[in-house]
Amino acid sequence: MAVKIRLARRGRKKMAIYDVVVADARAPRDGRFIEKIGSYNPNTDPATISINNDRALKWLLNGAQPTDTVKAMLSYRGVMLKKHLQIGVLKEAITQEQADEKFQAWLDTKEQAIASKVDKITQAKDSAKKEAFEAEVAKNQARLDAIKKREDDAAAEVAAAEAEAKAAAAPAAEEAPAEATEAAAEAPEAPAEEAPEAPAAEEGEDKA
Repeated sequence: MAVKIRLARRGRKKMAIYDVVVADARAPRDGRFIEKIGSYNPNTDPATISINNDRALKWLLNGAQPTDTVKAMLSYRGVMLKKHLQIGVLKEAITQEQADEKFQAWLDTKEQAIASKVDKITQAKDSAKKEAFEAEVAKNQARLDAIKKREDDAAAEVAAAEAEAKAAAAPAAEEAPAEATEAAAEAPEAPAEEAPEAPAAEEGEDKA
C-alpha cells in the first residue's frame, strides 16, 4: 500500500486550517487517514506549523512519500535534515552523537531566524499602526484648522461689514450739524420793534 503524508482541509470558508495526515494514496484528500501527525494554519503571520517530528521521521523512514507542500513544511521544521542525518547514521557514515550535534546546531540557527522574522513582522505592524495613528491625527488637525479658518473668515467678514457701516455713518453725522449751522446763518433777522412815543400833554393840564 502506497502511503502519503499530505494535508487534509478543515475549517470554515476562507479561513481554512489543514491537518498533516498519513493516509493511503488512494484515499480522497479529506477522507480517511491512518494517523494525524500535525497541523498547518496559513492564516497567521508567519504561518503556524505544528508537526510531531518523531512520528513524521518514523513514517519517512518507513517509506511514506510527502506531497510537495508537506515536504516544504518538513524541511522548514528540520525533519528532512534529520532523516538525511539518520540515514547517515544507519549507513555508519556518522555517529548518532554527531548527527544530533549537527541537527541541534541547525535548529538553533533556525530558531534565531524565526525569532528575527517574528520581530521584524511585529516592528512592521507597530510601525504601520503608528503611521496610521499619525495620519489620523494629521487628518483631524487639518479638519480643525479648516473649521477655524472658516470661523476666522466669517468673523473677519462681520468685522469688515461693521467697519464699512461705521465709515458710512460717520460723514452723515458730520454733515447734519454743518447743515443746521448754515441754515441758522441764512435765516433773516427779525426787525426790532420801535417803542411808541409818549402822547403830548394837553395844553390845558399844563396851564392848570
